[in-house]
Amino acid sequence: MGKIPCLLLIFIATLSRSVAQSHGTKNQGEALDNLYKAKFSRDSRIDTGPFEVLDTNQFEAMTMLLDESEVHPRQKGSKEKDRIKMLPGQPRVNFSQYGGYVTVNESAGSALYYYFVEADQHSKESALPLLLWLNGGPGCSSLAYGAMEELGPFRVHSNGKTLYRNKYSWNKVANVLFLESPAGVGFSYSNATSDFTYTSGDKETAAQNYMFLVNWLERFPEYKDRDFYIAGESYAGHYVPQLAYNILHYNKKAKRSVVNLKGIMIGNSVINDHTDMQGMYDFFGTHAITSNENYRKIQHYCNFSSAGSIYKECQEAMDKADTDVSVIDIYNIYGPSCFNSNLTSKPKKTSPMNFDPCSDSYVLAYLNRPDVQEAMHANVTKLAYDWQPCGGFNWVDSASTVLPLLKEFMANGLRVWVFSGDTDGRVPVTSSQYSINEMNLPIKTQWHPWFSNQEVGGYVQVYKGDLTFATVRGAGHMVPSIQPVRALSLISHFLAGTPLP
Repeated sequence: MGKIPCLLLIFIATLSRSVAQSHGTKNQGEALDNLYKAKFSRDSRIDTGPFEVLDTNQFEAMTMLLDESEVHPRQKGSKEKDRIKMLPGQPRVNFSQYGGYVTVNESAGSALYYYFVEADQHSKESALPLLLWLNGGPGCSSLAYGAMEELGPFRVHSNGKTLYRNKYSWNKVANVLFLESPAGVGFSYSNATSDFTYTSGDKETAAQNYMFLVNWLERFPEYKDRDFYIAGESYAGHYVPQLAYNILHYNKKAKRSVVNLKGIMIGNSVINDHTDMQGMYDFFGTHAITSNENYRKIQHYCNFSSAGSIYKECQEAMDKADTDVSVIDIYNIYGPSCFNSNLTSKPKKTSPMNFDPCSDSYVLAYLNRPDVQEAMHANVTKLAYDWQPCGGFNWVDSASTVLPLLKEFMANGLRVWVFSGDTDGRVPVTSSQYSINEMNLPIKTQWHPWFSNQEVGGYVQVYKGDLTFATVRGAGHMVPSIQPVRALSLISHFLAGTPLP
């Protein structure tokens, strides 16, 4: 793995203590902190080398699948079996939804669960694109967060039994596919493990996601030639570019466009370890989270890019910053906390514009209901554990940077957008800015505000080579949850390839 700066060892040890566990189950942030604690420990065995395609016998196994002259009875008719007639407690809608499993490794008995919502009926004639959304962790569910708390068509009431519409759902502008990956996340599973502890990593996850996608397109052939985009947040800053890289790899190997990838978009995303860490502490110091005096100590005594011994003063300053941040929600620094996660007998008054910080508990209760699982065609093997938003993983490889992949996409004419909710302290706007600066890209359009509903929605800068960096004003780590209107504007312009207004 190479020598790890001792400063990062201290950083990870303190950060892992600073995040409170709200509801008794891990969330995206806690999963990310656990990875970094393991990644930068002195005896770490996690491979942090450059990402590579896990290209064993996968391509050969897919050649028959990709042969247009072949008939694939395994996929025939599966789409209608996956159709969800109606979810329990769901309001009526005018779009189709599907849920089910796609096998990604037959020998290991690995299958990934997906949930798919087609675009609203009034938009279908325009052949809207296909968008895959991935949440991070690593090891956290896109069904839990993306579908049920962020950009999906429904959110869960506080009674854990019924749903209400998210009128800013992204299926207004795309056909949206949510995937629980890798195997071991949510309803996705593998028969190769007996103790419910899964081993995976960046390369295996990208391989599974690609195998899923190719098989899914066989099940839904009408989307094979549709423009395809991938988006995600947090550790999906690894998942999204790595899947996109697999797609480019196999398209070149097949000498045709197996998957019609047009671009990627990642938000509040882990993309470059060194600058991600430095940006977090600079965010603390510039947002009145730690004192000016303490921040000056961090600046003076701490060097995030050098290995070697650490000054006592640096460790003390980082410990103080850790204490300062522990009493707020680091993922939405100005947002409310959840003080009572109990379900209610009657639903609370709801609004997509006023995100409930206790939503994790409502989603947990809803997705563990037998009638919900039956309606979604989920948990068909009757897993020996309850559905959880994040799984426990032994993560074996995690690239220290994905910046070379972003450059590769730009060189191949793909659209690349990086966005950042500006009230997230865990992977803050400063981290994203520092990481992009590492790419040394010439600027095409200088930094300026963009607007939504006549208000500043955030700020944006465009770089030559088709990379856009945009902030979303007033949004935390989960941008579509906190600022749904601005998030919908963001995805709309990304998919259309038009500048933010």
